[in-house]
Amino acid sequence: MNYTPELVAVAERVIWFEKAEKSLRDQKRFLAYLMTYGTQDELRVAKRYYSRSDFESVLDDPPAGIFDARSWNYWNLVFGRKPVPPLPERKIPGV
Repeated sequence: MNYTPELVAVAERVIWFEKAEKSLRDQKRFLAYLMTYGTQDELRVAKRYYSRSDFESVLDDPPAGIFDARSWNYWNLVFGRKPVPPLPERKIPGV
């Protein structure tokens, strides 16, 4: 898939430890990182390519281990989710 240079630049900064194209292929994971670490300018760029429902779907089934408490609370309040559900947790098999 072809991504615009501005979206690639956002992905390169937000998920700096892997190639932007890989980051962008997993939309939910990319948006979760963006919602946690992105700047207002980066969010403005992403909102040109992703819908409100794309962002909200991340909160419906969030990848564990990405959101911090502050970002989790913020985004849930932005989407009118009260009370804010618990922060997603990683599940370790067999523990």
